[in-house]
Amino acid sequence: MRFTKTVCVSPRVVLSMLVVVLVVAACGGSASTGTTNAPSALSTLSQPATTTATSTTASTTTPATTSTATTTTTANNEPPACTAADLSLVYLGGLGAAGHGELGFALRNTGTQPCTTIGYPGIQFLDRSGGALPTVPTHTTRDFFGSIPKTFLTVAPGATVSFRLGVSHVASSPAACTTAYGLQVIAPNDTATLRTSIPNGAYECQTATVSPLAQGTSAFS
Repeated sequence: MRFTKTVCVSPRVVLSMLVVVLVVAACGGSASTGTTNAPSALSTLSQPATTTATSTTASTTTPATTSTATTTTTANNEPPACTAADLSLVYLGGLGAAGHGELGFALRNTGTQPCTTIGYPGIQFLDRSGGALPTVPTHTTRDFFGSIPKTFLTVAPGATVSFRLGVSHVASSPAACTTAYGLQVIAPNDTATLRTSIPNGAYECQTATVSPLAQGTSAFS
């Protein structure tokens, strides 16, 4: 005859056992199948932080260079232009023919360096006391006495360049004609004036042709 032993378990014990089973199941599931979108601490440490560097280039403005030095040559290494500071004006003489008069003048380089010139001098007839007379110049390479080309000239120290004036001895208006006893000249590329006398005077009627400068005294002789 077999007897069956009945074990009675209190409800509190059963409830405790159920809690343990649920806790164990929960721990096991978390270890085997849990996934997360948040990076782990290890992966976060292994990836270096990304830094966006902003490059700033220093901007430096170099001031313009201003040169105040005075040079004695041009950009092509040519001597400077002839100016009144290094020139003297000389009267070469006068000739007359068929109602036309020719007056010759020269500019002499009195400086210690060569200088250059080209073109026509400015002119002004002067009276006996040095006052200005009415003067109407006409620049030309061809006048009553021939032709003179417009040429670039280099004038050595002590050398000269010359030009001539053509004047009329036949007056269309007698009141406009007079005798000039001097001439005032401005060299090409200059503003300063030079003067020379005309011994015995030169008869002129306001208008005058002016030749370009020529080497030596060739404009007159």
